[in-house]
Amino acid sequence: MDEKKKQKIEKLGEEHYELELARLQVELVKLQEWIKEKGLKVVVVFEGRDAAGKGGTIKRITETLNPRICRIVALAKPTERERTQWYFQRYVSQLPASGEMVLFDRSWYNRPVVEKVMGFCTEEEYWEFLRSCPNFETMLIRSGIILIKYWFSVSDKEQEKRFKARLEDPTKRWKFSDVDLKSYEKWTEYSKAKDEMFSYTDTKQSTWFVVNSDDKRRARLNCISHLLSMIPYEYVEPESIKLPLRENKKGYVRPPMSEQTFVPEIY
Repeated sequence: MDEKKKQKIEKLGEEHYELELARLQVELVKLQEWIKEKGLKVVVVFEGRDAAGKGGTIKRITETLNPRICRIVALAKPTERERTQWYFQRYVSQLPASGEMVLFDRSWYNRPVVEKVMGFCTEEEYWEFLRSCPNFETMLIRSGIILIKYWFSVSDKEQEKRFKARLEDPTKRWKFSDVDLKSYEKWTEYSKAKDEMFSYTDTKQSTWFVVNSDDKRRARLNCISHLLSMIPYEYVEPESIKLPLRENKKGYVRPPMSEQTFVPEIY
């Protein structure tokens, strides 16, 4: 194996990763200000198998951004009332207004993959989704929404490694659910569902962008870099701010500190 191929396979070093992430996060702030300035409406969909790295990437995108402009939508399973609604209805209510970017940590694509494999929807509901989804997304795009879709692709060996790490780490154990167990068991069924979903919804107007996510660090950087390339933006010069002089403290006497209850200084 030559050196170039070897370098591609090796995990990305932490130092280089942190430097690139910091640089890209500065660009994300610039993009955020452009979205606000121009009143853009941006929707970014993150899909993929469990433990594929979607959540970690979303966290790095939003880490330095204003939550009033860029927000995450991670909906719980539908309520009894929501099950009787038009399928896309609860997602429509989460769409951005002018000057906002919404990141969907799983989206309406629950139906053709998770719900299909787990038997949470009927065959009629499944096929209706595949028929109507391209039209739904076309409607979003025609309304002025910038729609970007990412599928995080992880190998079976890497997913197994991450599942085991979740079970052993008390800070990650909450991520593991009964659905994860079933998804692990039904690897092939998930693959078939994903392939069929792509055949209907990977269109020229609404393309699926696949992120190779076996290396989490590379996946995060590649996804953020691609996201930045999808929305042409310019640097918006921030308003000049000068701190004013503080008011004169004359006449103010602070109450005794002994009357306040402080957090114990253990550290």
